[in-house]
Amino acid sequence: MLNLKMNKIILITGATSGFGKAIAEKFSANGWDCIITGRRKELLGKLKNDLSSQYKNKILDLNFDISDERQLDNAIKSIPSEWQNIDVLINNAGLSLGLESFENMTLVDINQMINTNIRGLVSITHKILPFMIEKRRGHVVNIGSISAKTVYKNANIYCMTKHAVDAFTKGLRIDLLDHGIKVTGIHPGAADTEFSIVRFNGDEKKAKNVYAGYEPLHAIDIANAVYFCVNDAGQNVCIDDLVMTCKSQANIFYIKKDIE
Repeated sequence: MLNLKMNKIILITGATSGFGKAIAEKFSANGWDCIITGRRKELLGKLKNDLSSQYKNKILDLNFDISDERQLDNAIKSIPSEWQNIDVLINNAGLSLGLESFENMTLVDINQMINTNIRGLVSITHKILPFMIEKRRGHVVNIGSISAKTVYKNANIYCMTKHAVDAFTKGLRIDLLDHGIKVTGIHPGAADTEFSIVRFNGDEKKAKNVYAGYEPLHAIDIANAVYFCVNDAGQNVCIDDLVMTCKSQANIFYIKKDIE
């Protein structure tokens, strides 16, 4: 049974912080009903309550770890019929663990990045697409990284996973032409979120130093870009590939500090 109400529905993975949270806030503020997902139950519940009390739209929260295939499968199967008319999927959940040479990495961290950044993203896309294919419209937005466009020292596996997301996005765009579904890849450069805190295992001082001397991107910048690609670009327009950096950053290697 299709959802006949007027509000559009967006599903956002990794919605408890950073880009995902900002995207949920942006779309909620503009009248979209949101399915928010995340593995941190308390933060997910707080976001649901905040959005529900501030805006008129509806919020459905799904608490699961996207790297766990069983949890992911159960969560998607639990989506009520009135929520299955999903218009947009935002694949935002992802992480980087450590900043060290490959031979010094642990297999635990390696597998966690692969399972989250690649397997989880691909799996949820495969499970959500039937809802879009049935109505022959929809939009998949994969949040990648500037690391999908090059590689840099001590980020071997993270760069590999983001290159995979980039390739998957391009291939999916081709595969879904027959179904009228758009696919967009958005690749942010340096952005001040929890990303570096997670990368450095909670070391906030080390994370803060990453952004010292310049103003990086902020989560709202990515949320605004996502909203434009989905809502404002036009029905006949698909932004296939978008790389975003702050004013001070030219690419992964060049950041000019201490400029206004």
